[in-house]
Amino acid sequence: MIEYVKLGATLFVPSTHKNLQQILTQEKYPNLKSIVIDAEDGISEDDLLYAKQIIKDTLKNYQKNSLSVFIRPNDPNTLKEFLSYKNIDKVDGFILPKFSLDNADQYLDLLKNTKHNFMPSIEGKELFETDDLKVLRKKITEYKDRVILIRFGLEDMLRQLGMKRTCEYSIFDYAVCSSVIGNFLCVFKSKGFAVSGGVYPCFKDKDGFIKDLKRDLKEGLFTKTVIHPSQIDLVHEIYKVTKEEYKDAKSLLEASDAVINLGGAMGEVKTMSPYAKEIIQRADVYGVL
Repeated sequence: MIEYVKLGATLFVPSTHKNLQQILTQEKYPNLKSIVIDAEDGISEDDLLYAKQIIKDTLKNYQKNSLSVFIRPNDPNTLKEFLSYKNIDKVDGFILPKFSLDNADQYLDLLKNTKHNFMPSIEGKELFETDDLKVLRKKITEYKDRVILIRFGLEDMLRQLGMKRTCEYSIFDYAVCSSVIGNFLCVFKSKGFAVSGGVYPCFKDKDGFIKDLKRDLKEGLFTKTVIHPSQIDLVHEIYKVTKEEYKDAKSLLEASDAVINLGGAMGEVKTMSPYAKEIIQRADVYGVL
């Protein structure tokens, strides 16, 4: 399975985008680490047949490279169609949009006998119901070695709450959103699932985007869905680790004692080792400041 730490900035590109081929061959955005070819929200209903044909034609001559490529169908029926396409085994997996109690079994039955990785995206009423989230978690637990991470629909959450965020605030500045995301993290991260950061819609606001990324990291969210190529390098720069973080992580992983001194703070080796491992992975992929 692809390690979630390596996804970095994940660019969502409508399958009808004029530059799709150049992006897939890494002619454009060579620093991009992962892409989602979108056949869902980025495509109008009238264009869906055309969008599916483009994906089918693209796969016929697709040559795998270092770019991690995922496809987002608009529902289980479209996923079933995509799974029949030539060379579909060359893509790295799928985003499962609007993953819910109503369609989870359909999605999972389709993927059961494949080797594809996938990322469920929970976007509906289940976001607000802890018991429902736990049911979904149980359904995907047997596929844990193929679930790269879990996604949540940030804009879908706001829609259901009748809210609209503005660029001046972090999503965590809204009490109800912070509560929902915190609960989501508790349900999934406590069982070893990674969770991706949500979309930052204000793509012209560089400072706001950087603030949003740093808050994601603080809250335990990693990888970032981006909607504009200008955000790619910003993500990868913020994902670099500091020399202090790297030094502490190395100390924790190499320690022979159960408790060590981390710059004047207590470092419990056993409890902090998952954090330390992620820091080292980030350093390997993105570098040290």
